[in-house]
Amino acid sequence: MHDYIKERTIKIGRCIVETRHTVRTIAKEFGVSKSTVHKDLTERLPEINPDLADQVKHILEYHKSIRHLRGGEATKIKYKKSPSGIREPVASAKS
Repeated sequence: MHDYIKERTIKIGRCIVETRHTVRTIAKEFGVSKSTVHKDLTERLPEINPDLADQVKHILEYHKSIRHLRGGEATKIKYKKSPSGIREPVASAKS
């Protein structure tokens, strides 16, 4: 594993422990994809720093346990912003 990958992995791990931000937010901050952040945290970090990986794992599990609430809140905000306040019909995909 390259040194820059190890350094990024540790930085991402420390950042998520300190800020408790989501994988999406961390990915934007570091300029990498969500997949890269997830791979760094779940596969690479346990090999590099098992103690930090354990802390990160607890945060990721918490985020996973509340993701249905986050999604519902995002949808609620989305429809509050629409001018009519009602959902617009989705076009059907008939062939």
